[in-house]
Amino acid sequence: MKGSYVRGRTLEEHIKEQMKDPAFKKAWHGLDPEFELLESMLKIRGKAGISQTELARRMGVKQPALSRLERGGIGKASVETLKKIADALNARLIVKLEPKKAKAA
Repeated sequence: MKGSYVRGRTLEEHIKEQMKDPAFKKAWHGLDPEFELLESMLKIRGKAGISQTELARRMGVKQPALSRLERGGIGKASVETLKKIADALNARLIVKLEPKKAKAA
């Protein structure tokens, strides 16, 4: 990664600077599906007032395992695990493929 963190600069400013590097930008946007999935999971859990401990209990797993998922492991979760999360949250899991958007010339 080019550049380095400068003391006093906000995270947003740092990310904006790093986005100038095509490799960083590609890697950052490659995480969009994981961030969207995690955000929807946390939103539904929060709206329902379900604690991490309670969700883990409903899934039949230990709370630290769920914590690891919520701290960035969601991208490595199996479809089976995602189904367990959805069921425990009384939600529907939707997994689909869509064509990538064509780049503007």
